[in-house]
Formats: sequence, structure tokens, C-alpha cells
Amino acid sequence: MSRQAEHRQTSHDLRLLLAAGVGWVSVLVALRLPSLGVVALAGGGVLAVAIGAWRVRCGGREEVMTRESRASVVRRWQALMLVGSVVTCLVFVTGCQRITRSAGPIPAAAQSHRVVSVDGVVQSDPRPIAGAAGRTLLLVRVECTQVTLDGRRSEVRSPVLVFADDRWSGVTWHETLRFRMRLKPPDSTADDVVALGSASGAPQVLARPGPLTQAVEQLRSDLREVTARLPGDAAGLVPAMVIGDTSRISPQLSADMRATGMTHLNAVSGSNVVFVMMAITWVAGWLRVRARCRMPCVLLGLGLFVLLCRPEPSVLRAGVMGAIAGLAMTWSGRRAGPAALGAAVVVLLVFDPWLAGSFGFALSVLATAGLIFFARPWGAALADRLPARLHPVADAVAIPLAAQAVCGPVIVLLQSSVSIVGVPANLLAAPLVAPTTLAGVATVVCAPFGSVAAWLPAHAAAIPAEAIAWIAHTFARVPGGSLPWPAGAPGALLLAALTLAALLSGPWVIERCRRHPGAPAAAVVVVLALLVPVPGSNDVPPQWVYVACDVGQGDGGVINLGDGRAVVIDTGPDPDAIDGCLRRLAVSRVETVVLTHFHADHVDGLAGVLRGRAVREIVTTPVDTAGGAGTEEEPSREPQVRSVAAAAGVAIRTVRTGDVLTWAPDVVASVLWPARTIDAGSVQNNASVTLDLRAHGLRLLMTGDLEREADTAVLGELSAEGQPQFDVLKVAHHGSRNQLPALVDAVRPSVSVISVGAGNDYGHPAPATLDLLRSVGSAVFRTDLGGDVIVSGTSGAVQVRTSR
Repeated sequence: MSRQAEHRQTSHDLRLLLAAGVGWVSVLVALRLPSLGVVALAGGGVLAVAIGAWRVRCGGREEVMTRESRASVVRRWQALMLVGSVVTCLVFVTGCQRITRSAGPIPAAAQSHRVVSVDGVVQSDPRPIAGAAGRTLLLVRVECTQVTLDGRRSEVRSPVLVFADDRWSGVTWHETLRFRMRLKPPDSTADDVVALGSASGAPQVLARPGPLTQAVEQLRSDLREVTARLPGDAAGLVPAMVIGDTSRISPQLSADMRATGMTHLNAVSGSNVVFVMMAITWVAGWLRVRARCRMPCVLLGLGLFVLLCRPEPSVLRAGVMGAIAGLAMTWSGRRAGPAALGAAVVVLLVFDPWLAGSFGFALSVLATAGLIFFARPWGAALADRLPARLHPVADAVAIPLAAQAVCGPVIVLLQSSVSIVGVPANLLAAPLVAPTTLAGVATVVCAPFGSVAAWLPAHAAAIPAEAIAWIAHTFARVPGGSLPWPAGAPGALLLAALTLAALLSGPWVIERCRRHPGAPAAAVVVVLALLVPVPGSNDVPPQWVYVACDVGQGDGGVINLGDGRAVVIDTGPDPDAIDGCLRRLAVSRVETVVLTHFHADHVDGLAGVLRGRAVREIVTTPVDTAGGAGTEEEPSREPQVRSVAAAAGVAIRTVRTGDVLTWAPDVVASVLWPARTIDAGSVQNNASVTLDLRAHGLRLLMTGDLEREADTAVLGELSAEGQPQFDVLKVAHHGSRNQLPALVDAVRPSVSVISVGAGNDYGHPAPATLDLLRSVGSAVFRTDLGGDVIVSGTSGAVQVRTSR
């Protein structure tokens, strides 16, 4: 056997994986292209296949070429054929699914905000979200099968995201409903729904799910009932890890798991699938099932587990990637792993092309790739340096380290920071995943026999689940647990480059450290010295100017007046959240609370501002939003605001265009808006008090929830001054897509701040808005990713830091 042939047998076959990667990018592009662009992209794939086939047929005929060189040339052109075939297949499927989903009247009706009557199949449980008027809304995904518009009924297959009230709380997965809703378009053509809908009234149930679905739903319900009585975070974490029900995960636990890189554990993930497969294999061996029958048993058990968790795209993704991860940790699987991963990517994208734009999908693929390429060799290298009794520790360290290394660039896109505690946190949590998952599955099996039978396995699952939650809470509070990192694509590319450099130079560094063992110890001491904060230090610089508080899905901002005094601009939806922010900033007196308008996500936190603080006045909009709000708009919270203010003895006054608010010689605000009522769009949003605020050398534009109609008026006010550029823009309406590009282009802020809730279901901030802000050279900071956004500095030298 030649050396080249021997190398091919021991190395990875990357052809299918590379083709899948190119196909993945092609799907991302195809989702955003018009129909002709999709056709052209598919044509490019066909052309690549034709060129490759022609070169394979006539290539390598030169007499001077050896047999091995001919084979090498043929393999290269075959690889091009493979890439072209995958691209053509995926783009063709994507185009067909886009046509199928957009067929019918729903997309056009959404553009004109029409009211339609639809029949549809429920695709998700009702998920509660915070509404904009202090009430809870339910979010339900429905696949519409029939739609009635203007008296005409059409057959469709269009997925829609429905916002409903508590009359939808009883709907279940795979029920067929009939209901009415007002449509509006999604934020992006690449969204996996064709429209958003606001349901009016209770739905009519046309058909119940089938017997198998009802049986599965009963098992899920039994598990939720049993685990509801578990202590602490286990009540939410056990059903999340076993059946993917995250409805009882607390916001604090969710935030801490995100900060420590443990979000893959608060839902069904590939690791859960691996442990279920291992358990089935062990049981089959214990029952002395024949070897040739064990794989069918594993596949059957895996199918039942996926059905229990519901065969949604995220669960199917976890199932497929978990199976491949299990394969990758075997010696034969290590060689076959890349091809299997490539095949899985292609199959999943055929099933659901919209997975291509999912961060969860990207993280699953990258984590699995890390296991395939790095986990086993890193584990072996580490085992060589450990005593025999500690060899199992090597793989335990290598697995989370490999996953964290390759997933880092994508995680940076989500949270603009690099977790230092992610690897040790995942290392400690990894041994707890299996007992939580398997004891949870045992609870599902025992639950139909009564709560007494399920008590023991449920509490057995609760013990490791509570430990996982404790790890997340503890490591999230480690000082210096995450390093701030440049946001967006530049930050991701920088981390990817550093990771690649570390991988390539790793063997050389390890060899140098073996020769000079004191060097790594000194490096660790230096790093710890840089990370550990000086006692008594504060994350907030003493000369801070403006802070966008992390108040969830809402607005809450603070302007520093010095000596514990401040101006508060909106209070967010939660009194505790804004109170906590003001305490962190050591604010004891509030000169003015500016309530831009009377939506709950801007005013319901007022009681938290008043908690233990002197408040001189409240300033708000003069527009009568209570009278102007239509049936499709959230009701005004003005009566509640006036009641809270009266109880605290705080006066309320209104301001309008041309008024000036002076709080200190160097803190002055000119009121740019409102001047009148705008009936188009949202009356309340367009009534937002808008400030041109100059504070401590910075110029800030505070926009409330303005929409395009009022943006135009504000642009006119700024243009009349002739100096419309700003240092900081508080982006309107949590970064929704309803922005006026001309206004952003005119103000050209150095920094843009978006106050938005993590995991919100409104699509905020819209990708189009982020692109718009970055197109003018603005650095974007978001409270959902960074926590409190703290702005300081002077004009032309704005400094920003975040609390996470």
C-alpha cells in the first residue's frame, strides 16, 4: 500500500462535509433572494455538476500522469460535482418550500394588515410572553390550511405566528382550529413564518389530535404535573431537559445559563439523545437481545423519545446531532464522522431550510464537529499526561473544551462576550446530565401509574437538576467570568482567527511549556491578576453619562446628574428591574421621570423608581392616547400612572415640541416631539416624547417608541437646526423594523443602544434595523446581550461598557 493510500485510510473524508457547508450558505442566500435569484443559484449548482462531470470524463488522460495523480485529479473534480449536486438539491428544495408556504392570499393580506378567517393546525404549545399593556399574551405557531378572505376560501400551507389572549390557553399541539386574526408581515423575508397574526376571540376547535398524539400529550402532562411539586429550579429544569418544555424555566436561571455557556442544557439537546441511546443499548444487552437486533431497538427508542419531545425542527436537530456525536466518539465513527455530519446537515436542511438561519442549528453543527475532530485526540493527548486512574477525566475535559472552542465565534454573535467560565461550568455539569435525563425519562414511564409511583424517579432527577442550576448561578457570578468582546461579525471573525491560531500553534506551545514548566504557571498568575477585580471597585465608571438599564422587553434609561441625582427616561415593565438598576447606580434622588408614552413596557416600573427615593416630577406626552388608541392597539396605562403618582404625591406635567428641560448647566434637553396627534400607525408610539439631550459633553437622541410617521417630523425638526448628528441614539421601539432610514442616516450616531428583552417573540431587534445602524458606522449595544449598557466619555470619544 502506498503512503498516499495509507494516509487516505487514516484521515477524515471531508468532501461531503464541505459540500454541506457550501449548501448551507447557499440556502441562507436563497432564503433572501427573489425567485429569479433562486433559479440562478440553482443553475450555478447544475453548471458546477456539468463542469465536474466533463472534467472527470476527459481529465487525467495525459500520458505523463501516474495512476495516483490521475486519481487525485478525478477526486478533485468529483468533489466539485458533489458540491454542485448538494447546492442544486438544497436550493431547489428551498425554492419549492418558499413557493408552497407563500402560495395563497396570506402574504399579500399581511402586507395590507387585513383581517382573515383561517383553519389551521397548532404547531406549538401556547407560550406566555409579556404584552405591551401589562397583560400576558400567548404566542402560538399555527400552520394555516384554509383561509377565507373577501368571501373566498383558499387552500394553503402557510405557517403563521399568532399572538392571542388567555382564551387560547387551552389549545393543544396538533389541534385543528378555526379563528379570525389581523395579519401583518414578518420582520424579514428569511423568517420561517409568512405572517404574524393578532387573534380576535376564542378559537373554535374543529378536530382533536390523533390517538397517538393524545397519548403522548398525556405523558407530557403527567410529567409536568409531577415535576411541578419539585423544589427550586428543578421544577422547570427537569421537564426542559426531558421533553423540551421550557415554560417553567425562571428568567434568572435562563440568563445565568446563557452567561455560562450552558443553554444547551435547559432544553432537549444532543447530549440528552446520546444518553437515551446509551441507556437503550445497555437495557438491550441486559435483556440479552441479539446484537443484530440492538440497533433497531435503539432507533425505535430514539423515535419514541423524539415523539415524546415532539418532532419539531429543534428536537429533530438534537436527535440527529446526538446520534452523530455518539458515533464520533467511537474509533470507526471518528473516520466516518465528517461524512455523517455532512449528510445530517443536508437532510435537516431538506426537511427545514429555515434551520440555516438558526443559531441553535449552527451551534449544534459546530459542537458536533468539535467532538469529531478534536475531542478524541485532545482527550488522548491529555490522557498521556495523566495517571491511568485519571484517564476518564481526560475525555470529560476534552469534550466541553472542544465544543466551546468551535462554538465561540457564534456565541460572540449572541452575547458580545467570551465566557471564561464556560468550560469549567460545563465540565462540572456534564456528569449531571445523564442522571437528570434518565431519571426524568423514568418519571415519564412511571407517571401514568400515579404520582406516588413517579415520586422517587422525579426526586432522583431533581437532585442533579438542582446541582446544574447551582453551577449556572454560581459561575455566572464569578468576577471576570466573561470578557467583553467586539460585537457582530468583526468580533466573531476575530475570535475565529484567534481560535484557529491557537489550534495551529497548540502543539508548539505545549512542547515549549514542557521544556519550561514555569512559563504556564506565570501566565496563569498574570491572567488571574487581570481578571480579579480590585476590592471596592465598581463596574460603573464614576463619570457615567447614560445607562440603558436591562429591564427586559421595555425601556428604562438613566441620565447622571451627580451626587446620587438622576433623570429617569421610562421605567420599563418591572418595578424590581428598574429599582435594581438605580440601586446599582447609587441613585437616591430623581429630579424628573420622563414617561415617553403610556405603554406598559415604558411605565409599569414607575413604582420601582419611587421606592425609597425622592422624585420631584413626572413629565409625559400631551397626546390623548387613551382616546386615540384603536381596537388593534394596546390600551393606555395613563390611569394607572396617575394613580401611582397621586399616591406618592408626585406632580405630572406634559411637554411638547419646543419645550426645554434644564436639570444642570451641562444637562439640557430640547423636546423635539410631540407636536400633534398622528393617527397613522400606533397612536401611542407616535406620541412618544422625543428628546435632543446634551449631557456632560455628549449629545443623545432619545426616541421612545417612535415609528416612521413621527420619525419624519423629528427629522424635519433636526434638519431645521442644521446640525443633526448625535453621539448616541436610543433606538426606537426596541429596534423594530419600523424605522426611518433617512433619520438614521441624518443623525449618524457613533453608538446605538437598543433596550430589548432576551428571547422576545416580537423579532426585536429586526435584522434590517441592525444592518441599517451598522451601515452608518454605528456600534450597536443591546441590553438583551450585554445587560446594562453604560455610556461615558465626551463627543467624539464615546466609551461604552456593559454589565455582562
